[in-house]
Amino acid sequence: MFCPKCGSLLYPEGDEMVCRKCGYHKKKEGSRVVVSSRKEKELTVIEENEDTNVLPKTNVRCPKCGNNEAYWILLQTRAADEPETRIYTCTKCGHRWREY
Repeated sequence: MFCPKCGSLLYPEGDEMVCRKCGYHKKKEGSRVVVSSRKEKELTVIEENEDTNVLPKTNVRCPKCGNNEAYWILLQTRAADEPETRIYTCTKCGHRWREY
């Protein structure tokens, strides 16, 4: 809900909605107000027993069996100003390893 005077957001305080910018007050009108500061994040889960051929493949040598093909994904495992981590899964033996 937005303030009719200045256009800022109205925040719930007790049984009123209050503008923190100009001080406008409005009585809540029976509807439930939910305030959340967290954003929903999209998460894709790939189960172990699912078919992994939907993942991209690349030519990289598996350190366990020597196969030259693996599935790969990128994950941001450290701070945002550092590069992402590449996680490989061998197409032949299923061995997983990572590269920073």
